[in-house]
Amino acid sequence: MLAGKDRGKTGKILRVLSDRERVVVDGANIVKRHVRPRRQGQKGEIIQKPGSVHVSNVGLVCGSCGKTTRAGYRVEGDKKVRVCKKCGSSV
Repeated sequence: MLAGKDRGKTGKILRVLSDRERVVVDGANIVKRHVRPRRQGQKGEIIQKPGSVHVSNVGLVCGSCGKTTRAGYRVEGDKKVRVCKKCGSSV
């Protein structure tokens, strides 16, 4: 996370909402959701789940150097590969 209340946290991207330019990151932007009881005898509860954040507030973390980086591209054979701009290894 690059900005917001969870700045500096890392996590996997669970879902991409491409039409709204947002992503859901595991462990970031946790929101509370009040759930009503559905059956008789069942209790209502408050569950916590990750909310969506804008794509501009999320950065790519390189697997080899562990730093937040931008993605570059390199052609290897007939494939286009994403490359870490800081260390040069493929992401």
